[in-house]
Amino acid sequence: MRRVVITGAGVVSPLGSSPDGVWEKVSTATSGIGPLTRLKLNSGRAHVAGEVRDYAPEQHFQPKDLELLDRFAQFAIVAARAAVADARFKLTNGNSVRTGVSIGSAYGGMESYDSSYRLLYGENAQRMHPLTIPRLMHNAATSHVSMYLGAKGPSLCVSTACASSSHAIGEAFRTIQAGAADVMLAGGSDAPLTLGVLKCWEAMRVLAGAGSDARAACRPFSADREGMVISEGATVLVLEEYQEARRRDARIYAEIVGYGSTADSGHITQPTVEGPARAMQLAIQEAELCSHQVDYINAHGTGTKMNDVTETRAIHEVFKEHAGHLSVSSSKSMHGHLMGASGAMELLITVLAIQNGVAPPTANYRQPDPECDLDYTPNEKRERPIHAALSNSFAFGGLNAVLAVRRL
Repeated sequence: MRRVVITGAGVVSPLGSSPDGVWEKVSTATSGIGPLTRLKLNSGRAHVAGEVRDYAPEQHFQPKDLELLDRFAQFAIVAARAAVADARFKLTNGNSVRTGVSIGSAYGGMESYDSSYRLLYGENAQRMHPLTIPRLMHNAATSHVSMYLGAKGPSLCVSTACASSSHAIGEAFRTIQAGAADVMLAGGSDAPLTLGVLKCWEAMRVLAGAGSDARAACRPFSADREGMVISEGATVLVLEEYQEARRRDARIYAEIVGYGSTADSGHITQPTVEGPARAMQLAIQEAELCSHQVDYINAHGTGTKMNDVTETRAIHEVFKEHAGHLSVSSSKSMHGHLMGASGAMELLITVLAIQNGVAPPTANYRQPDPECDLDYTPNEKRERPIHAALSNSFAFGGLNAVLAVRRL
């Protein structure tokens, strides 16, 4: 099978809009979470979020383009442009048919849904905007990235809830491995901070409250954790066949060496230990690693009571006595849960951890939970060589994706 490396990255997130900016905040446990400002809610718990602040669409798009672009598609295009520039990769007539796009999204054009339904049901509108369907469809991000950048190769949209972008990257990895493409622009984008989405999540009783410090609302693995924080953003990575990357003397962030994809086949919202554990095992096996060769795991780590305990048990199941030697962290403690875009954001952070030889912290960790007994790198980064690492994504519906990466 052909080898696959990461040669570029672009990001739009609550932690900033460059890999260096994201790493600076993650490595110093600086939160991008805060009071929700884009909406005013009168009651409930959904008053804290990970927002992309200071984003001005008109700085990136012409007014006529914005007619067709939901916020989530805008994020994807901006991140993809930045990733291609970072990779110093030029799309040409010669390579466009060997360059594809794979973008994951849990929600698609949710702002377009929300505004259209408000007009229809709230204001009794008799007709919708004629471009509503192209704006809200899940594949809009993939389609627009391919059109804006001129990619004509295998392109797809993946929607597996919170594992969407990890699956999208995994399938892009498979596409290059199999020889169907040489380059894939892969990642995820979501913009779910709408009234409808937030009130629905609030009804599930899994959201963290703002408390006295909204920045510390998300506290994965800490005994006093209250739940998750909804966020928005996009991350796109340039995946490239290794020999092609070497031929053009590309800078290589890391190599993707394994991908595990499983289903719990259990409960729609309650995860199992077996499904996530098997996904980790598959990724490690494909990478031809022994479990003791994995140094770091960027955990799914949502901050909910059940998820954190289940993931901890799954890590113990896979790594046995080595589990206590792993550095584990949840970067969601700082950027929140970007829904379908989370996995791509977390893989970027995992790759930067390998590059910098630093295990990033789990922020806001206050007190140990007897059922969460691993080294979660509490509150402060830890310098250590990281040769191989996993990035975990476990979704509602029991759909699991794990990506294994290593230093080249």
